[in-house]
Amino acid sequence: MRKLILLALVGLGAQLVDGSLGMAYGVTSTTLLLAIGTNPAAASATVHLAEIGTTLVSGLSHWRFGNVDWRVVLKIGVPGALGAFAGATFLSSLSTEAAAPLMSLILLALGLYVFLRFTFQGLPKGNLGKPLYARFLAPLGIVAGFVDASGGGGWGPVGTPAILASGRLEPRKTIGSIDTSEFLVAVAASLGFLVGLGGEGVDAGWVLALLAGGIVAAPIAAWLVRHVPPRVLGAAVGGVIILTNVRTLLRSDWIDASDPVRYTVYAVIYLVWAAALAYSVQQYRRNRDEDKRIIAAAAEPAAR
Repeated sequence: MRKLILLALVGLGAQLVDGSLGMAYGVTSTTLLLAIGTNPAAASATVHLAEIGTTLVSGLSHWRFGNVDWRVVLKIGVPGALGAFAGATFLSSLSTEAAAPLMSLILLALGLYVFLRFTFQGLPKGNLGKPLYARFLAPLGIVAGFVDASGGGGWGPVGTPAILASGRLEPRKTIGSIDTSEFLVAVAASLGFLVGLGGEGVDAGWVLALLAGGIVAAPIAAWLVRHVPPRVLGAAVGGVIILTNVRTLLRSDWIDASDPVRYTVYAVIYLVWAAALAYSVQQYRRNRDEDKRIIAAAAEPAAR
């Protein structure tokens, strides 16, 4: 029962982060599942099964507030589903010994991206511009879907910044469209894992616990995105992901580092993490008005 409560809190926290940044539900949840010894393929399968429910609730919420561009959802979601199915079957075919460090390496790369992106740049600043075309969204969806399923997360970290960086879709609709299209990715990835694993290693209780936490958090995320500085939250979450996956890699057969080496690396990470958090807080205070404008644009309903 204690583990189920902890998993529900993981789902709650991960969904709150995802609602604030438009990313990191899968990365955060999978990282923590791996940290408690879950099989890599089973961890990703568990997260994606839970995401079927959380992304459905999140998508409906975004649709209700006019935060969804359905053309973007279809253009990126369908290719994303194909990539996710391929990524799930690929991960299912690997042995646990090979998959654990490989997934940690992918998660580490995603964690570094989230950490650096939000520490030094804050919330991406997109502006409404020209239409987004399938020739851009389709390849992006395939790559993001494959990384999401094979790495246990990545749909948001890959898709959200890419669309925001294009300057062609306002932040509010970028986050809403990515969250809504993730439903298709979660369904496809779950089917891929069921084909590859046959349900082996997937605990239904864990799925329901993550799902319950995520559903509770979905409506709260709209409040959170208004009040918690994304720059600070991104630096904090990125640090957790980096530390956890570096720990896994240093203990893996790939590296098998000695205790002095591991503790030295951990100490360096803690120091850099603390400095990044301090810098993020300082930069947020300096750019508070601009960040509030971006947050408001991402959270407020579309003007009718």
